[in-house]
Amino acid sequence: MSCATKPIIKPSSMATNSCLISLPPLFATTTKSKSFAYPYLSNTLKPIKLLHLSCTYSPCILSPKKKTSVSALQEEENTLILDGQGQESGDLFNFEPSGEETEEEGFVEAVGDAGESDEVEADEEEEEFQEPPEDAKLFVGNLPYDVDSEGLARLFEQAGVVEIAEVIYNRDTDQSRGFGFVTMSTVEEAEKAVEMYNRYDVNGRLLTVNKAARRGERPERPPRTFEQSYRIYVGNIPWGIDDARLEQLFSEHGKVVSARVVYDRETGRSRGFGFVTMASEAEMSDAIANLDGQSLDGRTIRVNVAEDRSRRNTF
Repeated sequence: MSCATKPIIKPSSMATNSCLISLPPLFATTTKSKSFAYPYLSNTLKPIKLLHLSCTYSPCILSPKKKTSVSALQEEENTLILDGQGQESGDLFNFEPSGEETEEEGFVEAVGDAGESDEVEADEEEEEFQEPPEDAKLFVGNLPYDVDSEGLARLFEQAGVVEIAEVIYNRDTDQSRGFGFVTMSTVEEAEKAVEMYNRYDVNGRLLTVNKAARRGERPERPPRTFEQSYRIYVGNIPWGIDDARLEQLFSEHGKVVSARVVYDRETGRSRGFGFVTMASEAEMSDAIANLDGQSLDGRTIRVNVAEDRSRRNTF
């Protein structure tokens, strides 16, 4: 007797409430020959009863990745695995900070410590750098036009430590204006620099060095004192008259303190007038009375009192 098995119920799968249940196929036998050598297999097989069911629970029905093992399922956050008895077989993967201190408190404390360290470093830098006193700043005038800030600093290094050296330039032409400022480290060094470099010759020019005015203040100018001068204006003089000839002309009427013919700066030619200063008022009046309107080398000269500069600036 031969025996063959044939499934009478096809395998099926069913998902209900995110639970997947798999049922195995049931088998039955049919006899094809009565002369089978094993009589105890001649009867029809009974259906096999299912004793255990396995159920897997997941909060997500569709998963982007295919899970092939229990360890892969455990990688998902908040995954719960049930065993055959329907009990929990794992814990939820929830991270809880250990210790009394929370993560936020620890972060705040770390930021606070960093801020305190930055404040300490800033205070140390302020203590290290101290701004030089204002009285240590010097004005340097009558500088040669080829001296730059670096050359000015090298010059004043002989008097002490130079904190700042600056030559002032014209914004339009980018050329030196012939003056600058030097700040020494201490007031004592600044005073020493004034003694060393005031009236100091640099490339044929005598420097003017004194303390610079403080911020917001203008240097006090001493009141102008105009000495009584007996200055005479001489106009329409011949082009060939020079200073010596002009002095000789006025010396006939008194003592001449100075005599000067004014020349054009570009051409170097006489501009046809000049100034003569006499020693006294009487001599000045005598020269004006005798020379005004006289002819000199074919030209009638004009001689009168020169206008005072102080009066000219008031109008």
